[in-house]
Amino acid sequence: MNRCDSSFLERRVISLAGKAIHGWRMLEDGDNILLGLSGGKDSLSLLWLLAERRRRVPIDFTVKALHVEMGYRTVDHAALDRFCKSLGVEFHLISSDYGPRAHSPENREKSPCFFCAFHRRRELFRNAERLGCAKIALAHQQDDILETFMMNLLYAGSMGTMLPVQPFFQGKLVVIRPLALINAGQTGQFCRKKDLPLQPPCCPSSAQGKRFESRQWLESLYAQNRRIRSSFWHAITSTGLKSLPQPPSTQRQRRGLRGRTPSALRGPFK
Repeated sequence: MNRCDSSFLERRVISLAGKAIHGWRMLEDGDNILLGLSGGKDSLSLLWLLAERRRRVPIDFTVKALHVEMGYRTVDHAALDRFCKSLGVEFHLISSDYGPRAHSPENREKSPCFFCAFHRRRELFRNAERLGCAKIALAHQQDDILETFMMNLLYAGSMGTMLPVQPFFQGKLVVIRPLALINAGQTGQFCRKKDLPLQPPCCPSSAQGKRFESRQWLESLYAQNRRIRSSFWHAITSTGLKSLPQPPSTQRQRRGLRGRTPSALRGPFK
């Protein structure tokens, strides 16, 4: 990637994160936010973007990072701590054995991914309260949202996915996903460009399961037609269903759908 392309990528990622944050009203003055920091490309990019936004927007909010050690001991905690300190962010570490337990006879009924996600989310919720944070920032990006929709549709028979802003416990805790308009390829490129302290994948099930299959299938479609991802996104954000994301106020609508029914969708009588 040359310098010009690199500069464009950074501006693009910053712009998309800003559109998501503003368009879904994710941040308010005085917010205390706990960010789930796994050490992967998405969470590292999100932390950098929130720290950069905090530096230049006229509202005051704090960001704290929490890493839940899953028990494989492959993550360089010191590197994550240094990265957080360079951004002026508090780093918190929780040790656990959830990873090995997810792949043990203890977990007889649920998939390893479900087991780990459930316990990691529980740690985030617990520690958000302990650290005085009413919002949790998760690094799910647009591809995660689309993949989850396909998994729910095909394997659960429901139309739902992760929402960019999702309240829990009667609104006492709110989960935000500022990467909702950014795809996985962009966070990967951004992470490499900024030389962020990317940690190696540690889960033995990371290349298995229904999510991995859904990701591969969707990526094969994207490779055939680059417009499929944006069409998919516009489709799920235009249904009006509460279980699906609503379009952010900053999302540009397609010309053919502005105030009229496209001819292709009309019936035989005009």
